Amino acid sequence: MNQTLTLRTCLHTMLLFLGLAVSFSINAQEKKGVANIVIVHGAFADASGWEAVFKILNSHGFKVTLVQNPLTSLEDDVAATTRAINKQDGPVVLVGHSWGGTVITQAGVSPKVASLVYVAAFAPAPGESTLELAQRAAPAPENGIMAPDDQGFISYDKDKFYAGFAADIGKEKADFMYASVAPIAARAFVTPVTAAAWKTKPSYAIVATDDKSISPVLERSMYTRAGAIVTEIKGSHVLFMSKPNEVAAVIEQAAKAAK
Repeated sequence: MNQTLTLRTCLHTMLLFLGLAVSFSINAQEKKGVANIVIVHGAFADASGWEAVFKILNSHGFKVTLVQNPLTSLEDDVAATTRAINKQDGPVVLVGHSWGGTVITQAGVSPKVASLVYVAAFAPAPGESTLELAQRAAPAPENGIMAPDDQGFISYDKDKFYAGFAADIGKEKADFMYASVAPIAARAFVTPVTAAAWKTKPSYAIVATDDKSISPVLERSMYTRAGAIVTEIKGSHVLFMSKPNEVAAVIEQAAKAAK
């Protein structure tokens, strides 16, 4: 009788330890990947548009940093992004939207960057500028990017902003977005990158299939060249605002796969 109880106790103890070991293993696997996300906004926008994606990623345990680009030159925006990267306590998944894609292409060479995520973004090769890439596809009729003003800054046509930039977030929100953003220095668009992080680091990319500011055809071409894992999402140029769950899911995919 005592031997039977002892045997049962031993078996129970072994099963308990086995369960704890399995649980520990699963938790360890879940914690693999990268916890730090740095997001770089594009032109004619600012970091506040990423609030919904920020909240989703933050609720899933990621540390999210939003870069506020000065939009005065490629070098200045890369410097702002690099400062954000350097403040992280470990490896980083670097996310860029639109013009922000050019910025992360250059800034992503930092050894702290584990992978890149392009969201309806430019992905230039070394020696290429943003303008050079943009000119490879005919602009949509809705596109409202204007010529530089007498101070050398580029704005987006107010009458075209809703249809050409933010058609799926509602006219009221698009009007507020337009009123809150700064123009970008023309020299930013004509400055070529000197390095391309996507050549050596895993890349993920989202094609916005209803994009009127960057041609979806151009997006596909750039992402194929970069060897990126591509996700297509129906949405405007600011699909990170209209489809935050879908965009956050791609960023999480990159973070969980990163080392």
